[in-house]
Amino acid sequence: MTRALLDRTGVCLFGAPLDTGNLGVSALGLATLHAVLRRHPHSAMTLFDNGRGLRCSTLEVDGRSAHVWHRGAWISRRVHRPESLWTMSAASRLPQPVTAGVRAIDRAAVVLDASGGDSFTDLYGRRRLQLVVLPKELALRRGRPLVLLPQTYGPFREVDNARRAGALLANAEQAWARDEHSLQRLEELLEDRFDPDRHRLGVDVAFALPAVAPPGDPSGLVQWLKAGDPPVGVNISGLLANEPPAARDRFGLRADYREAMVALVRRLLARTDRRVLLVAHTRGSSAESDDRACAALMAELEAGDRVRVLPDGLEATELKWVIGQLAWFCGARMHATIAGLSSGVPTAAVAYSDKVGGVFETCGVGDAVIDARWVGTGELLERLWTQWTARDAQAARLATEVPRVVDRADRQFDAVLASVTAPGCSLEVGR
Repeated sequence: MTRALLDRTGVCLFGAPLDTGNLGVSALGLATLHAVLRRHPHSAMTLFDNGRGLRCSTLEVDGRSAHVWHRGAWISRRVHRPESLWTMSAASRLPQPVTAGVRAIDRAAVVLDASGGDSFTDLYGRRRLQLVVLPKELALRRGRPLVLLPQTYGPFREVDNARRAGALLANAEQAWARDEHSLQRLEELLEDRFDPDRHRLGVDVAFALPAVAPPGDPSGLVQWLKAGDPPVGVNISGLLANEPPAARDRFGLRADYREAMVALVRRLLARTDRRVLLVAHTRGSSAESDDRACAALMAELEAGDRVRVLPDGLEATELKWVIGQLAWFCGARMHATIAGLSSGVPTAAVAYSDKVGGVFETCGVGDAVIDARWVGTGELLERLWTQWTARDAQAARLATEVPRVVDRADRQFDAVLASVTAPGCSLEVGR
């Protein structure tokens, strides 16, 4: 790749890195990259992530190879690092910016921002809020069109944070909400600055994520999936399962999530002939790791080959393909359940916040969300079991509703990219 290509970066993307271990965030990033590069194959994409320096990866889009440039952008007190958002923020105030990250923004025809899907809030602390807010302020300060991809807005506990968010939303070229509840929150934050031409209702971009079969057969997973009746999948969330007392206090849960998941898997094994795939969606060894949660549950079972744990190393597109092979799926990680819904797989969600309800309602299956804040352990188990037994009826509803939602997820990118008005810039490199 030549320096001339770097001098005309078409699109910058924040808030959807591929290197967090959270496959939900990766799904947002990959879905966006695919959508843009299908429409503008020659666009130079810059994805801001948690790495260092300038790196390049290759993405296969509709049988063509496309290059994606990666630059770091994270909260760091090491202000000598060009990846420090504090350093980038300071540099953005200069007429001629001195950091490569700000120069990349200056070259962009549009800056897209996903905020991790649900991180545009102060509920996760000041550091996370700064990580979400600073890139948006950078884009606006440098005069680049800012488009907020479909996401959740708020809630904000502090008035100053809500005002700061409202100012960003008012100055964005577009801001999309991913469901009706999020749109209502968007209107509340903007008040009389709400503009229906710019502040719009969309759907989560992960509905447009392609499903790609894993190359080869990692750990014999594909062969196992295809042997006999389709298995059942259960996503075990480490956020809720690894430290039950902490999860109960943090989210106000009535149900013991971990106990309910153990009971659900045991009932599936005892009352059906189905095999069960334990699905980790946030990988790694952190305190919130789904891998840890799945391993702990597996240690309690004596199920032989009827239960398997999802192998490591799958990308979000490959995990979506795996989930698409299942007879039924139950998850607490929202984007894991979106992989099920968008594949037409009957899916149930264990909710611990309001964010998942609107997504399921978009697909006409809002009754498949069971909120662990409002039901006890026994009721959670029984309502999940009801969803399993009613899976054929839900599959019929999804067959009608999901194609429409997937089409909306794809078509909204036409409106997103049509908004590009930056003078002297083009999405097409060299054109």
